[in-house]
Amino acid sequence: MARKRAFISFDFDHDKDIRGSFVSQAKRSEAPFNITDWSLKEPVNGKWKQKARALIRKADLIIVICGEHTHDAAGVTAEVTILHEENKPYFLLKGRRRKTCKKPRSARSSDKIYKWKWKHLGRLINGEQWPNVTAVQ
Repeated sequence: MARKRAFISFDFDHDKDIRGSFVSQAKRSEAPFNITDWSLKEPVNGKWKQKARALIRKADLIIVICGEHTHDAAGVTAEVTILHEENKPYFLLKGRRRKTCKKPRSARSSDKIYKWKWKHLGRLINGEQWPNVTAVQ
């Protein structure tokens, strides 16, 4: 099976460390996904949104890493809005095991945040339905 291209959405100001851990996991030979560093390190404005939309369109799926401040991250909110508009598959992943992680403001009320476990990632990435994966919220 071909490895999918994943766009990672995360709170740049608070969760760069989580993103780094996730990218390290993607380098495993058995990982079902590839990550290209598409992080946009600039203010969220019209030009930023155009760039983000182009990158999201290139991805096979979007993984939203949720942390304690994700609900306040303008970039994550914009990226989730764009992924909805582009009809891209996505899931929310709990980035901090012992903390309360928040959904982005633009997440759907039905969206669940899933535990970050290696055994779950393949299932989530392949779009398996959620009874096989543990949701935390």
